[in-house]
Amino acid sequence: MSKYTEQEIAAFNAELAGKSPEEIVTWAIIKAKKPVVTTNFRPYEGAILHLVTKVKSDIDVIWCDTGYNTRNTYKHAEELIALLGLNIDLYVPKQTSAHRDAVMGIPQIEDPMHKVFTEQVKLEPFRRAMAAHQPDVWFTNLRKGQTAFRDSIEVVSQDANGVLKVSPFYDFSDEDLDQYLEKNNIPNEHKYFDPTKVLGNRECGLHN
Repeated sequence: MSKYTEQEIAAFNAELAGKSPEEIVTWAIIKAKKPVVTTNFRPYEGAILHLVTKVKSDIDVIWCDTGYNTRNTYKHAEELIALLGLNIDLYVPKQTSAHRDAVMGIPQIEDPMHKVFTEQVKLEPFRRAMAAHQPDVWFTNLRKGQTAFRDSIEVVSQDANGVLKVSPFYDFSDEDLDQYLEKNNIPNEHKYFDPTKVLGNRECGLHN
């Protein structure tokens, strides 16, 4: 897959300046040959899933499930899958959470095993998913103000493999997304747990 130059990425962002999230998605779908949207059904994921499937109803939706989600998150996921008719492709770790709990539990961030844990439950399933789908456009719900890394990118960025990452809600606040969800009657769920993160503003490892 050919990579875009920094100048090309800058031109894309200039072109999309002031555009609505739906206009951004439409722009990216026209450009894409194999688009995907990824989700973990964390809070506000309903917004990106509704937005992208509104433009392309059959888009591949990659769900990388760590196996440690809350009961609320799993129920929320099933509700959104049914409501939006999501074309879900589920990826899970190669080892069950019960097996891993017996061997290492959930290591604290300062524990050397934390890196191994993150690789097993998040990074390896994600790489496997991307290798299987080979997308050229990847829709994410990254937003400004979440982490220092996310503040350094824009609506359009690029991963190390040349995949175009598109974040239509990049400039939206939680309040903006609350209004979007309410307007479109999309449910939200805040009882979410990421076993690889201790702090809410820590980068998840998939994007940087």
